[in-house]
Amino acid sequence: MKILILSCCIGCGACSEIAEEVFDIHGNYAVINEYNIDKHEEKCIDAAIICPTSAIRVDF
Repeated sequence: MKILILSCCIGCGACSEIAEEVFDIHGNYAVINEYNIDKHEEKCIDAAIICPTSAIRVDF
């Protein structure tokens, strides 16, 4: 699984609340800890679904 944060990210923190092992907020933008994606794939999908700006892209 590959995850990308798109430029429409507003840094709201919803993703880091759901999958704090994978997402972190730096300023007004989310960043990804790529080493933890495989261990938390379901949480990553949930974060993408709940993102208010659809800024998380999940590729399988």
